[in-house]
Amino acid sequence: MDDEEARQNGAKDYTIAAVDRALLVLEALADRPGQGVTQLSKSLSMTKSIVFRLLQTLEDRGFVFRDPDHAVYSLGYRIGVLGERVGREGSLLVAARPVMDALRDRTSENVNLVMREGLRSLVLATRSGHHSIRLFAQAGRHGPLHAGGGSLCILAYSDPAIVEAVLSNPLEAFTPYTITDRDRLRQTLDRIRANGYNIALNDLDEGAFSVAAPIFGSDDTAIACISVAGAMVRFDEERRERYIRAALDAAAEISSKLHLHRSDPVSAGPAARSSG
Repeated sequence: MDDEEARQNGAKDYTIAAVDRALLVLEALADRPGQGVTQLSKSLSMTKSIVFRLLQTLEDRGFVFRDPDHAVYSLGYRIGVLGERVGREGSLLVAARPVMDALRDRTSENVNLVMREGLRSLVLATRSGHHSIRLFAQAGRHGPLHAGGGSLCILAYSDPAIVEAVLSNPLEAFTPYTITDRDRLRQTLDRIRANGYNIALNDLDEGAFSVAAPIFGSDDTAIACISVAGAMVRFDEERRERYIRAALDAAAEISSKLHLHRSDPVSAGPAARSSG
């Protein structure tokens, strides 16, 4: 349907022309890398001026790369970054969904899937618990890395440079229980790695607990964490042990679904658990 037909039929056209043209340029370079402005202009039926401006914008953002010796363009590094994100997170979400459902049913508590994005945590997905009083994060929400069950867990398994970057910034206190002392935070991260899981109590939301376990990637790095979270009034010793095991089992199952080679993400096991 062209613009005239759309107007006659009362259809609304929400297309943004500049975005549409930019996508056409990317698709053309995907089909045939190493094209110049003139070639793209002819094949896409756009003026050289428009093509040049689109390429300049895309190059500035890293979506295309210009070969300075031949004045031709190819797809840039940002395309690879986006593709990697889709592959990693998409596969993770597909693998995690049924496991999250089962974990929620097993514990009746809220379940969160958390990963690191830069120097913040990102909630990828959630499952709301069965209790009448429920505390749960929203998918897409960013948070700190130094507070919260899943956030601290993923920080503990992050590259040392990430840990140092977090520690170099002010550590905001969200409750009286948030760890803001850098030495104490380092000790906490060491303990999380030794135990193979994290228990957070009142540190991000007062009155809430979170038990989190890491999901390991094929290169033996933690790509995300899964957590069981709820109200402190329900967190007794029996549930503590049960939720630890449930979180560890869920993390191991997701890792297995992703065909990851680390079969035992918590070699510390029961002995380390006594110090959690």
